[in-house]
Amino acid sequence: MDKNSQYKFFSRVLLKRRVELHGLINTANENARPVELDQSKVGRLSRMDAMQSQAMARETQRRRKIDLQKVEAAIKRLKDDEYGFCRICDDPIPEKRLEFDPATTTCVACASTAK
Repeated sequence: MDKNSQYKFFSRVLLKRRVELHGLINTANENARPVELDQSKVGRLSRMDAMQSQAMARETQRRRKIDLQKVEAAIKRLKDDEYGFCRICDDPIPEKRLEFDPATTTCVACASTAK
């Protein structure tokens, strides 16, 4: 794929992902609401389940916000004509890797040595 086609393709993918993440973040706030402490309405085990669900919802929200930051950064790199290059070695990131994760910032070699 030529550079212009690649730019358009990944731009569409990243913009779509940004919309999806905004939607998920906005609709998931209901699960993270405070758990009611009134035992006459909710039993102790049910309340513990609700608290666990709340904690999982908060962690999911945290991860989605991080994903959104990565997508926003990738969109900025596209606009700055820096997209598709490894932030460590500055080599081009293979297209297949970008297809798998369009927000990635490293090539396979640098990602494997960074761990």
